[in-house]
Amino acid sequence: MEDKTLDPIRKTLMGLAQEKLLLAHSGGIDSSVLAHLLLTEKIPFSVAHCNFQLREKESDEDAFFVKNWCKVNQIRHHAKRFDTLQYKIEHKLGTQEAARTLRYQWFESLREIHDYTAVLTAHHLNDQLESFLMYSTRGTGLNGLLGIPESDWVRRPLLSVTKEEIRAYAKDHQILWREDSSNDTEDYLRNQFRHSVVASIVSIQPKALLNFKTTLNHLTAANDFIQAQLRELKSKIFFKNSDSTTILLSTLDALPQKEFCIHHWFSPLGFASSEVLKLLQAPKGKALYSATHRLMRERDSFVLSLVAEDEISEFHFEIETPKTQLPISLKWEVQVNEGKIYKNTFLAALDKKKLKKTLLLRKYQKGDYFYPTGMQGKKLLSKFFKDEKYSTLQKEAQWILCSGDQIVWVVGKRCDNRFAANETTEEILLMKCEL
Repeated sequence: MEDKTLDPIRKTLMGLAQEKLLLAHSGGIDSSVLAHLLLTEKIPFSVAHCNFQLREKESDEDAFFVKNWCKVNQIRHHAKRFDTLQYKIEHKLGTQEAARTLRYQWFESLREIHDYTAVLTAHHLNDQLESFLMYSTRGTGLNGLLGIPESDWVRRPLLSVTKEEIRAYAKDHQILWREDSSNDTEDYLRNQFRHSVVASIVSIQPKALLNFKTTLNHLTAANDFIQAQLRELKSKIFFKNSDSTTILLSTLDALPQKEFCIHHWFSPLGFASSEVLKLLQAPKGKALYSATHRLMRERDSFVLSLVAEDEISEFHFEIETPKTQLPISLKWEVQVNEGKIYKNTFLAALDKKKLKKTLLLRKYQKGDYFYPTGMQGKKLLSKFFKDEKYSTLQKEAQWILCSGDQIVWVVGKRCDNRFAANETTEEILLMKCEL
């Protein structure tokens, strides 16, 4: 890479120097180059490696390569094996989509448990063009044309760099990496675009990637302008009250691009724009519900409010599929038992093997009992609450984690001996609660 290419990357990385960084490291050339850049700029970071078990021996060799690299360079290392094919079947997903879902769910868990403020990935300009073309052929909005998105906690420092520049940098600095044989096949849609479509475009127009970079900048500027206009419009239609938001129907209904605006504002809350449009014509008193919100039709307005906790009192969720739509901030990850002792009551170290795949989060029920850690035998929760000097309100607000009909954790207070990790535990389910 030339200095004019490297300087913006260095500037981006230095801007992240005060963050607690986690690098997604596959062992491939892209993430190996990004790791080298971080080391060169002396920016602290940790590494997370996903073993999706899709290439048998190769996958294990990739995992060993990354682990050894971290050991040599004294970098903190997280690794996890996924049963990707099983997850794919259970959730009816494509292989790549299943791997992507598992990857980012785990990154989110690591971020929450270890307080990482940003996750770095090594996507580059070629990846951007592939995504642009894939989304275009599927049919997409402006956001889809912007390529690979960043988020509040996912950063992609190499998006302006081509694959050719990455290869040149790796060669100049004698960087070792692992080749992924699946990249050479056309088993996946992205590979088909990479080998057939993008390769053809570049052969016809050698400057296609640089020209695409300019196009992407124009699209980003257009999107920034549209987002600013949407925010201004919203300020004239949405009015925040103490516990709800009033939305003026006459102004909303008169918008020239009404459906576009409704999709932008209501889809993130879990409402389909088609249903919101129907609600515009519905009589007073009709309502829509999402997992988190209620949208009520009044005479001249919509009233948007959060779903009350007492409307939904039980939440089922799968250990292998971390959820964000829970009534409390509850994050988790699976770790190999290394004998570490967890004394923080907001952390629960549980024996994963003893738990059902689906857990239940619920409120206290009369007659509940458990086997508290640090005590002998079982104890009624009512007695536990009394000993802990709970008020009536505290008792009503307490969340209970269950496996089947057995209590696993009085959240934020005490684990159950039957499920607490011990010296014989192989895998620990480490759960963290932020009440």
